[in-house]
Amino acid sequence: MVSFKNLLTAGLLASSTMAAPHGHQHRHVEKRSSTKRGAAYNDASTVQALGSNGSISWAYDWNMLASGTLPSGVEFVPMLWGSKMFGGWLTAIETALASGSSYILGFNEPDNSAQAAMSPSEAAQAYKQYITPYSGKAKLVSPGVTNSPSAGEGLDWMNTFLQSCTDCGISALAVHWYGNSADEFKTFVNQATSFASEKGLESVWITEFALSSDLSAGASSSESAQFLSEVLPWLDSQPMVGRYAFFMCADNYLVSGSGLTSTGQVYVS
Repeated sequence: MVSFKNLLTAGLLASSTMAAPHGHQHRHVEKRSSTKRGAAYNDASTVQALGSNGSISWAYDWNMLASGTLPSGVEFVPMLWGSKMFGGWLTAIETALASGSSYILGFNEPDNSAQAAMSPSEAAQAYKQYITPYSGKAKLVSPGVTNSPSAGEGLDWMNTFLQSCTDCGISALAVHWYGNSADEFKTFVNQATSFASEKGLESVWITEFALSSDLSAGASSSESAQFLSEVLPWLDSQPMVGRYAFFMCADNYLVSGSGLTSTGQVYVS
């Protein structure tokens, strides 16, 4: 399993300074129902704070095993992170599918040298070997790429990958986004949905997204709460957005102990 520390050292953080968690605010919030909203977690117990009121429908942990018990009604979505997981994959995916998982996530940031680090051709070959055989048993999601605009990264990497994976059975495009504003985020998601439509894919999953300032601070903030207030209704209104998960279900970000930060309260409202 990818640890929280390892995730944050993937070239995303400018600083590892941890800020104090937000205090839990007791206020009434009207639940915004969304079958799209999910939890990205390392510790399944942290998902309880998000999932207790039915506001999230799915969760993943950058792993092929749930690593704990998720709240009732929350679907676990297994991921084949990269080559380091190939050895245990066959047993793990059969277990996940038997337990009710209906989607499979592809590799984690293969376009990032600090993460799965695979060329498009390597990824296509591995995808066909390890994930495509389960087409028909589950819906298959592409590898999750960064929002880097550089050649050979982001959607450019994905374009080359899909040219080598025309027969892979992929239904949805997975992308990540880290940036500075809601407008930047919407622009990227629109680019991703246009790209997915051109490739004949059904939907786009944004399986990681957050403000870069939150990652630099090591905690969510009033800015991230405002950011979510703007982008969540927009995501829910986009027909090509299939699912999304804010980064992440961890202390100081969406949760604080057994409760929620102010950002977490917005996420489940």
